[in-house]
Amino acid sequence: MASLWDDLDSLVNSPSSFEATTGERGTIKPKADFDAGDDVVALRKAIEGLGTKDKVLIDILTHRSGAQRQLICEAYLGATGRTLVEDLKGDTSGDFEELLVALVTPPAVYDCHEVMRAMQGAGTKDSVLIEIFASRSNQQIKALSDVYLEETEKMLTLDLKSEVSGDFSNALLLLAEGKREDNTAVDADKAKEDAKTLYDAGEKKWGTDETKFVDILCNRSIPQLRQTLVEYKNISGKTLQHSIEGEMSGELEELLVAIVKCVKSVPAFFAERLYESMKGGGTDESTLNRIMVGRSEIDMLDIRAEFKKLYEYSLHSAIESDLSDSLGECVTAICGGED
Repeated sequence: MASLWDDLDSLVNSPSSFEATTGERGTIKPKADFDAGDDVVALRKAIEGLGTKDKVLIDILTHRSGAQRQLICEAYLGATGRTLVEDLKGDTSGDFEELLVALVTPPAVYDCHEVMRAMQGAGTKDSVLIEIFASRSNQQIKALSDVYLEETEKMLTLDLKSEVSGDFSNALLLLAEGKREDNTAVDADKAKEDAKTLYDAGEKKWGTDETKFVDILCNRSIPQLRQTLVEYKNISGKTLQHSIEGEMSGELEELLVAIVKCVKSVPAFFAERLYESMKGGGTDESTLNRIMVGRSEIDMLDIRAEFKKLYEYSLHSAIESDLSDSLGECVTAICGGED
C-alpha cells in the first residue's frame, strides 16, 4: 500500500480530479433519447404497483445523469403532487432507500445533508467531515455551504466550530471556507520554502508545530502543493505523508493525510476509502453509497482503475461479493463495467 503514496515521480504533471468537470470520467452518462414524462410513468408504475419493482427504479435512476434525474423529480411532482424522494422513502427502506434518495438529490444538497448527519447526535463523525472537506473543490464547498445556509439559516463554519476543537478544528474550518488558493501556476521557490518550513516545523524539531502544517496544507493550491510534496521529499528523504503519520495523531493526522492523498490523487484516495468501507466483517454502506453516487459522474472510471491497481481485483467484483439484493444491484450499476 505504501508504494502508491510514496511514488511522486509522475505527480507534478498528472491531471487533478479537483479540476475534473462532470461527465468526462464518470460511469453515469446522460441518456440520449431522454423523456422525463416516460420515466415518471414507469417509476409510478414501479412504486404504486403491488410490491415495488426495484429493478425498474435501479434501471432508470442509474442510467440518467444527475441533471436528468432532477428533471424527473420536477415532472414527478407535477404529475403526482408528491416528491419522488417522499415516495422512494415510503416504498423502500434501509441502505437501498438511502442510495436511491442520494441519486435523486442534487450533489451540493447531498453533500450538505451528509455533513449535517455527521454533526448530529453525540460525537461528530469526523471521518465523514474529513472525507468531504479534503476532497472537494472550492466551488463544491461553496455550493454545500449555500445549501446549509438556505436550509438551516445558519453559517456552516459557525456550526462546525461548535462541534470540533483544537488544531483539527482550525484546519477543518479553513477548508470549510472554500478559499483554497486556486492559481494553477506553480511558484517553485515558494514550494521549496514551504517544504523547508514543514520540515523545520516537524521532522527537524522536538515536538511539532502543527499550525504550520495546517496553514500550508489548507491554503495552497493543489498544483502548488504537488510541487511542495516533491520538494519535501528532496529535503527530508521521506514523504510528507510519512512525516505527518510519524509526528501527529488523531483527527488532525487523519485530515492532513487525507489532504496530502487528495493532492496526489483524488481517485486513489476514494479507491482506498471504498476498500476500507468493505473490508472485514461488516460494510460501511453509508460511505460506500456516498462515494459511489458522489463520484459517479466525475471520476468513477479513474477510481475503478486505481482500485484495480491497488488491490489487484476489480471494484465491481468487490461490490458483488460484499453486497446483495437490490442494494448490490444498484451499486454495481453505478460502478459500471468490470475491469
